[in-house]
Parts: sequence; structure tokens; C-alpha cells
Amino acid sequence: MLKFDKEKTKSAIWEILDTVLFVVVAIIIIRFFLIELRWIPSGSMMPTLYGDKDHALTSDRIVVEKFSKDYNLITKGKYENTPKRGDVMIFYPPSVKLKTTPSAVFSRLTGIFCNETAYIKRVIGLPGERIEIKQNSDGATYVYINGKRLNEEYVMSEYDYTKCDNNMYCGPFIIPEGHYFMMGDNRGHSFDSRYWGTLPKERFIGRAIFVFWPLNHLQILN
Repeated sequence: MLKFDKEKTKSAIWEILDTVLFVVVAIIIIRFFLIELRWIPSGSMMPTLYGDKDHALTSDRIVVEKFSKDYNLITKGKYENTPKRGDVMIFYPPSVKLKTTPSAVFSRLTGIFCNETAYIKRVIGLPGERIEIKQNSDGATYVYINGKRLNEEYVMSEYDYTKCDNNMYCGPFIIPEGHYFMMGDNRGHSFDSRYWGTLPKERFIGRAIFVFWPLNHLQILN
């Protein structure tokens, strides 16, 4: 007959709990201060990034860095992103209300059962800049920053643009301090700042720096 060893069982349980706690803390530290992995659910950033919510296995997987936040924490005492124009950023859009319950914060920190919607777009306009989106007589549409046309080689097509109307944020207007104007590279199929306005910097999660899957899409993002 097997003899139940209470002390050994108790020790084994504590060892398992200790290991689980270590793994959870490690995940939180890595995701919060270093990197996290994301997948692209839509085609709004094509041709730079490929995404398809119905075929997730073929969508791009990316590495999102938090190092720039760490740098600002050390140098400025503020844990925040200060992206440059052209950076591809992950963020929570203004329409998403971030829950502050312990379970919601835990999910956000670890990525476990986290269902808060995040977007990926490119930084186009910076705080304090005057932005305007204008269409030429031939149908081509361009972004103007402080009156100068922005050179955007990454866009899908300057002719494939959603036409601006009075309900959209196409300018001209000055981007408020602490806010950014975000746009997808696939301008005809991107729900971005043209529709919901400028993005507060507090909403940034991190910067996309590398595509690691699928292998034929490997690239460093500028």
C-alpha cells in the first residue's frame, strides 16, 4: 500500500506555485519593459504589413519594442512613447475604454485572455504641426505637413484613398500637444485618425520593429 507523505506533497505544491509565480512575473516584466509579440488582423497597413482576420496563420507576426519607453523613463522620469514620423505604432484607439479592474490590468500586462482592441498605424503628424489631406485634380491624394507635401513611398497607392468629407478629420488643423495623427498605409481601407481624430500619447503600447513570421515576410520595419 502506498503511504501518503503530507510534507512531500505540500512541498511539491509550493514548488509548482513558486514556478508559476516566477513565470507570470517574468512575462509581465518582459511585456511591460522589453518586447511583446503581436499579429496583424487586417490589411490596413498593406503593402508594409499583411493581415487577414479570417486567415490568421498567414498574417504577419511582429515584434513590438518598449525600449523607447524605458529610455524616456530613465531620462525624463516618464514611461511614455515619443515616436518619430514614420514609426509604425501599436496603440489603443480613443474609442476603447481601458478597464482598470485587477483582472483587466492583469490580462493587459500578461496578454492572457486580453480582449482589448489594439490598432497598428503609422505616425504621420506630430504635436504642434499643421496637417491637411488634399486631393489633386487627377484624383491623387496627398498629406501636407505645415504646407509641404509629405513624401510617402510606403503607401499602397495615392489614388486609392477614401475621399474626405465634413465628418472626417482631413484638416487643415493644428495637432494638439501630446497628440499624434495616425494613418494606415492602405489609405483606401484604413480606419484611422481621419475618422476618429488625433491620438493621445498615453494610448501608445509600443513600436513595431520586426516581422518574424511568415519567413518569406521577414523584415525590419523603419
